[in-house]
Amino acid sequence: MSKNLVIVESPAKAKTIEKYLGKDFHVLASYGHVRDLIPKEGAVDPDNNFAMKYEVIDRNQKHVQNISKALKSADALYLATDPDREGEAISWHLYELLKEKNLLKNKPVHRVVFHEITKKAVTEAIANPAELAINLINAQQARRALDYLVGFKLSPLLWKKIRRGLSAGRVQSPALRMIVERELEIEAFKTREYWTIDAALTAEEQAFKAKLTHFDGEKLSQFSITNGELAEKTKQTLLDAADGQLVVSKLEKKQQNRNPAPPFITSTLQQEASRKLGFTTKRTMMVAQQLYEGIDIGGETAGLITYMRTDSVNLSVEAVQEMRTLIAENYGADNVPKEPRLFKTKSKNAQEAHEAIRPTYPRYLPNQIKAHLSAEQFKLYDLIWKRTIACQMAHAVLNLVAVDLTCGDGKHVFRATGSSIAKPGFMAVYLEGKDDSKESDDKESFLPNMEEGRPVKLNDIIAGQHFTEPPPRYGEASLVKSLEEHGIGRPSTYASIISTLQNREYVTLDNKRFRPTDVGRIVNKFLTDHFTKYVDYDFTANLEDELDAVSRGELDWIPLMSKFWKPFSSLIIEKEEQVQRKDVTQEAIDEQCPLCGSPLSIRLGRNGRFIGCTNYPECSYTRNLNDDAAASTATETVEGRVCPSCESPLVFKVGRYGKFIGCSAYPKCKHIEPLEKPQDTHVDCPQCKKGSILKRKSRNDKVFYSCSAYPKCSYALWDAPIHESCPECHWPILVVKQTKSRGVEKACPQKDCKYATPYEGDPADVQGPKESAA
Repeated sequence: MSKNLVIVESPAKAKTIEKYLGKDFHVLASYGHVRDLIPKEGAVDPDNNFAMKYEVIDRNQKHVQNISKALKSADALYLATDPDREGEAISWHLYELLKEKNLLKNKPVHRVVFHEITKKAVTEAIANPAELAINLINAQQARRALDYLVGFKLSPLLWKKIRRGLSAGRVQSPALRMIVERELEIEAFKTREYWTIDAALTAEEQAFKAKLTHFDGEKLSQFSITNGELAEKTKQTLLDAADGQLVVSKLEKKQQNRNPAPPFITSTLQQEASRKLGFTTKRTMMVAQQLYEGIDIGGETAGLITYMRTDSVNLSVEAVQEMRTLIAENYGADNVPKEPRLFKTKSKNAQEAHEAIRPTYPRYLPNQIKAHLSAEQFKLYDLIWKRTIACQMAHAVLNLVAVDLTCGDGKHVFRATGSSIAKPGFMAVYLEGKDDSKESDDKESFLPNMEEGRPVKLNDIIAGQHFTEPPPRYGEASLVKSLEEHGIGRPSTYASIISTLQNREYVTLDNKRFRPTDVGRIVNKFLTDHFTKYVDYDFTANLEDELDAVSRGELDWIPLMSKFWKPFSSLIIEKEEQVQRKDVTQEAIDEQCPLCGSPLSIRLGRNGRFIGCTNYPECSYTRNLNDDAAASTATETVEGRVCPSCESPLVFKVGRYGKFIGCSAYPKCKHIEPLEKPQDTHVDCPQCKKGSILKRKSRNDKVFYSCSAYPKCSYALWDAPIHESCPECHWPILVVKQTKSRGVEKACPQKDCKYATPYEGDPADVQGPKESAA
C-alpha cells in the first residue's frame, strides 16, 4: 500500500494528481462535503456558543469508509481540498471524522494548497505542507450556522403567513429584492415621446449622418421636440435654411488610448460567459471546474486553468513572463508593453492569495487543443485564454473625429462623430462585452475626410420618433454584477443564489431576463416590510465583511453570531404574534366589489395574484389582476339559451382562466360551463370502452383529448386519436402527431410501444367535426 494518502474533492482531480505524485502516493476523492448539519431543529444551539451537530452525508458515506480503510495502512495524510473556505471546511470535517474513528493516532496530517493542477504546482505543495487554517474554518462555520438559523426560523414563519413550502435565505432574499424592485420600476415607468432630427449627408461619395444638437441658437435636450407636428416644423425650417448643404464649422481630431480589461475573476467570468457564450452561471462554473481538474490532451492529463473561485486579479510573475514571450512570437514585439501590466484588486473583500483565472499553460493555444475538448470546454477555455493574453498586450490606439456642421448663419448645428482603429493592440485578441448594449461591442463608425469651411451635400433631414424605455430586467450577467457591486455574496455563491431563486419559483427566466413570480413578490414584500434590516443591501454587505474579517483572524465568530442572533430571534417572535396572514397576502385597492359593494383587494391564490372581494366567502367575486374593472363586470347574454339549473339567462363571463359561460343569477345559482363545447372525435375510449374521446381545451388554451366518461375514466392524450389499432401491440387506437424531425406520423400512444409510420392524410381530418361556440 502507498505510504501517503492524499484527499481531494473530485475523482477527476484525484486521477490527474496521482499521475503527478507517483507510486508512493494514493489519491482518493471525498466527493465534496462529507458531513453537514443535521436537517432538523437544534442543529445549531445558540445557548451553547452556537455548538453544531453534524452527521455524515448519506451519499458520501461509502467514500468516507473508503478513505478510512485506506488510511489504516498509510503513514501520512495529506488534505488537498480546494484552496478556499469551502475546501478548508471539507478538510476540517474529514479530519474530525477520522479523529473520531481514532485513525490519526501517531500519523502526521498535512494541509496542502495549490491553485492550479500542474505537476510543478502539486509537487511543490506536497513538499511544503501547512496546517489547517482555523480562521477560514471558523468563517465557514459561521456562514453555515447563519444560513441554517435564518432558514429554520424564517421559513416556518413564511409557511404560516403566506403558504406552506416557502423558504427564505440570508443572501438570496436581498437578491430577490433586487429583481422585484427592478420589476416595480418597470411597472411604474411612464413612457415619454421624443423626436430626434438627423441630417443625411454625403462627402467624398460616402454617406453618413449627423445629429441636430442646436436649433435657432438653443442647445437641444432629449425632450426639446416631443411631438410629430413640432418635428415636422423643425425639419422644414432646417431644409429651408440649408438649401441643400451644410457647412463644416468645426473639425476635431484626436487619438485615444484604450487599455485592456483585467484578467478574469469569478464574477467577471460569469458575466462574460453569459454575454458572449449565453452560459448560465451554473453552467460556467461546471465547465470551469472541468478545465481546472484536468483534461486528457493526447495522452497527458493537465489542468488547463487556475482555480476558478477567486476575487483576485493578480497574475504570477512566471505566467506573465511566459505570456509576454508568447505575445511577441504570435503578435509581434510591438504588442508587448515595456513593463508587465499590473492590476489591482478592487474588491475590499478579496479573499486568500489567489491568482486570477488564467490558462495554466498559455502555450496551449485554444485551436491546438480544440480536438480534445467538448464544445463547451473549448468555448470557455478560448474566452479565458484570450482575455488573459489580451490583458498583457499593448493598448489600442483609436482615431476619434468630431465634426460640427451648420446652416442658417450658424444658428442650427449638427454633430457627427466617428472612430477608427489606428493600432489594434490588445483588441486584435479580445474586447470586453457590455450589458444591454444595443450595438456590437467592436463596431466602429468611419467619417469621410472633411475640411473646415467647406460645404457638405445635404440629402435629407430625417425626423425620428422615439419613446423612453424602462430600465431593463436583470439578466444573469447584470444580476451578478449588481450583487458584486453591492458586496452581496461571494464568487462561489452567485451561481447557487440564482439557482435557489429559480428552484423556489420566486423568479422565472423569460428571454434570459428575470421576472419575479407572484409568490416572489409577496415573499419580498413580507420580508421588506417586516424584516427590513435583513434584506437591506448595506446590512448584508457589512455582514459579509465581518465574516471575511473572521477568515482573516480579525474577529471572533461567536460574538458575531450573538450580535446577529439576539435581535433576529426576537423579531421572529414579535412578527409571529403580531402579523396576520391577510396582512401579508392581501393588498387593499381603491375599488368596490360590483356584486356586493365591499372593498376589493389584491390577493394571493394557488395560481398567483388576483383581485377578489374582501367579503369572501359570502361574496366570491374575482377577476384577473390585469383585467379592466368595467370590462370584467359587463355581461353579454347567450342568445337562445337559459340556465339548465334555474332557467335564468346565461351570460358570457371572464374569470381567472379566461372566458366562460355562467348563470346570470350568480351567486344564488353557480352553474358554469366552458365557452367551447368539447368536440367528439367518434373514437371509442380504449381504456374503459364505454365513453368516446373528446377534443377539449385546457385552462391554458392547449388542446388535449380525453374520455367523455371523466372523472370515472381518466384516459387522456395530447395527440389526435384515430380508429386504427396498432399492428405491433394491438392497442385499439393510434394517434396522429407532428414531430420535428420526421414530420406528421401515425404512432402508437402506448409508452412501451415504438410503432410509428408516416401519415399520408390531412391532420385536420382527424380533429373531429367542428362545432360552433355555445
